[in-house]
Amino acid sequence: MAATAQLVKDLRDRTGAGMMDCKEALQAAKGDLETAVEFLRKKGLAQAGKRAHREAREGVIGTYVHHSAKLGVLIEVNCESDFVARTEAFQDLVKDLGMQIAASNPSYVAREDVPAEVIEKEREIYRGQLADQKKPAPVIAKIIEGKLDKFFTEQCLLEQPFIKDASGKTKVRELVDGVNAKTGERIVVKRFARFQVGEGG
Repeated sequence: MAATAQLVKDLRDRTGAGMMDCKEALQAAKGDLETAVEFLRKKGLAQAGKRAHREAREGVIGTYVHHSAKLGVLIEVNCESDFVARTEAFQDLVKDLGMQIAASNPSYVAREDVPAEVIEKEREIYRGQLADQKKPAPVIAKIIEGKLDKFFTEQCLLEQPFIKDASGKTKVRELVDGVNAKTGERIVVKRFARFQVGEGG
């Protein structure tokens, strides 16, 4: 099936990809819009990987304050140019990330940010929990790694399921990668702070 002008427009509206990329995706997907979206996402993520070495020194400090005014978030998200920092896609991402942090209370941005001693302490706790299990060592090791993955999913922002996706399938990392692909720039979640009235010293 040919990539009609309307299909190309629909795909561009949904993904923000260039016209030629949309045509190529629709041809590869034989005119199926959903398959074309998936094709562009995969291509975008591959391109995002190539941008990983580029410097992201522009960006914004975003804020989110819950309607009760008892919970707030400050977050720094970086990109490569001031132009992209002002785009709707980037601004929406920053808002969504602020809301995510407010709702899910992560401790770290990514699993790479978790200190080695924290990971080791978690492993120790899991070993203690499994001490009375009569299972072979490799099985115990696998269970511990599974529990550690769950810990990362709960404690690391980029590993968390995105709160606006009721299916729970979209991770926050995919959300960031999607904007990376859409803008053609490297997007980096630098740091955040979450404040709640009555918490902290």
